[in-house]
Amino acid sequence: MSWSLDLVPLPPCALMGGPPLSGLLWTVLFLFLCRCTVDPRHSAPKASAAINMETLEEEEGTESYLTPVLSHALFPTEAAAESRKLYRALQEYAKRYSWAGMGRIHKGLRNQARINDRPSIQKPHLFYLPDVPSIPFFPRDAHRHDIEVLEASYPIIFAEFQAVYQRGIETKLGWSYQGPKGQTVFPLYSAGVCVARNCRACPCTYRTLLSLRTFISSNSLGSAGFWLLGPGATLGGVYGPTNTRLRCHLGLQTPAQCELVVGGEPQCWSEGHCLLVDDSFLHTISHNGGAEDGPRVIFSVDLWHPNVAAAERQALDYIFAPEQ
Repeated sequence: MSWSLDLVPLPPCALMGGPPLSGLLWTVLFLFLCRCTVDPRHSAPKASAAINMETLEEEEGTESYLTPVLSHALFPTEAAAESRKLYRALQEYAKRYSWAGMGRIHKGLRNQARINDRPSIQKPHLFYLPDVPSIPFFPRDAHRHDIEVLEASYPIIFAEFQAVYQRGIETKLGWSYQGPKGQTVFPLYSAGVCVARNCRACPCTYRTLLSLRTFISSNSLGSAGFWLLGPGATLGGVYGPTNTRLRCHLGLQTPAQCELVVGGEPQCWSEGHCLLVDDSFLHTISHNGGAEDGPRVIFSVDLWHPNVAAAERQALDYIFAPEQ
């Protein structure tokens, strides 16, 4: 835009010593003498046309969360049957509720096949949520309230464990065997389903679970229970199913020869204290003690990753609804 100033002759009073003009009058006179013109050659550009969300394209090397949603891009043909099933569940959720806030989940489901094929120290085999801060061990502040509740309840949780342990470790008494020989579990929640008989055997522990703010109790990604690892047993080189959760371990009985290595970082359990673990990293658990040391015992609870938003948690509850 350019401006031009066209001057016209001043009135005689201004040139011949007439009475002085007041400031206001000079202003009015100036506005009349100056005519502002716009040079059409420098006119403002026309407003750009609205973005067509149906044909939105990515800049090279970048990818927007909403682009595949808004463009109705086809789901990858190489995706596994499980990923396709989860994607259909996401579509059903979006139809019933909304696509709002679903960008990261949509992107994660589309890219899961790529995640499974790549060599990595973090490789959840079921679902990877992109752009979630990830470290093997999280600080207590990530879930301070729930950690403090669990640690304050340590005496009663340990007492209820001892009661069920002394009855014997048998499947008919509620125990199950996990992984290698020497690892057993007494679940209160298994894949998002409450194990009613076991919860009745540990009523105080069950009430403690219900008082936690971030316990994953409504989908198959969440579990809680007592985990035993016998002397000489090792659980090696495994990945958890997702990075949307943190596994909280409350140490109940922790011999000195036990070790947990997550993402190459070693840690040891401590009785009455919690560890926050991202088990989507490659991890190894070992008990190198003798029979006299007894089993390593922890109370394990799955909590939401603190960077998973409330809308995403609700969608994941729907997508990973427990199979009753």
